[in-house]
Amino acid sequence: MIADGYVEVIEMFKDFFNRNSKKKKYVTVQDSKQNEVPEGIMTKCPNCKKIMYTKELTENLNVCFNCDHHIQLSAYDRIDAISDEGTFEEFDKGMTSANPLNFPGYEEKLEKDQEKTGLNEAIVTGTAELNGNKFGVGVMDPRFRMGSMGSVVGEKICRIVDHCTEERLPFVLFTASGGARMQEGIISLMQMAKTSVSLEKHSNAGLLFISYMTHPTTGGVSASFASIGDINLAEPKALIGFAGRRVIEQTINEKLPDDFQTAEFLLEHGQLDKVVHRSEMKKTLATLFDMHREVKK
Repeated sequence: MIADGYVEVIEMFKDFFNRNSKKKKYVTVQDSKQNEVPEGIMTKCPNCKKIMYTKELTENLNVCFNCDHHIQLSAYDRIDAISDEGTFEEFDKGMTSANPLNFPGYEEKLEKDQEKTGLNEAIVTGTAELNGNKFGVGVMDPRFRMGSMGSVVGEKICRIVDHCTEERLPFVLFTASGGARMQEGIISLMQMAKTSVSLEKHSNAGLLFISYMTHPTTGGVSASFASIGDINLAEPKALIGFAGRRVIEQTINEKLPDDFQTAEFLLEHGQLDKVVHRSEMKKTLATLFDMHREVKK
């Protein structure tokens, strides 16, 4: 009897300690948010993956310190980089796209891009001065619908070009686009001819048009106003072409060169006048404007 009672007590103690050993143990973890770098302070190069201070990168015109990759510039940052301070006057800022084909979800996508970029459309246009020379400018911004060309993009280009023709101003257009905007169908494709007509009138007036192609300039944009400048410039390694590499290779059943559709390839084959590093962008434009300044009688 005593032995049985002793065993029973031992079993009770075992149950007690086993229950305690199964209790969950908690470890205090330091809040990781306290050690996080505030958003926007650092930027990673999309080419070499090097992480840099955003402020220093901005001061270097978004050119990577490590691999010299030209990271995208916003439309307003590029205008600031090529013009005298405080001289830019924007045209048609409030112009926005409608949905002429009732394409499903198009308005929502436009609103999302407007909120994300602070732009109403994929291009900013206006006039500015560089070393006292007044000029018209258009800058496409690929952050908005990948810089695609819709009716508003075409209309804004035509309006600034027509203004330059009337005021006898040179015009520079920075392109960065995936091509025609599919949500606007044939209306988008019509902008290719529409903009070319305005640029032809500008040319017939004896005025300078500089096309400055940046990464990427493709599709209907490359096949229209981007390729008909009096002077055609491009940034290093910019992708410039109409159809994609895979489509062309499958069509002709041949392997294309590794540097096909790059700015350097086009320069070598006579389709560009010069490949200009971003650090030389302002100086190059200033020189061209000085060379083509109208002599007033």
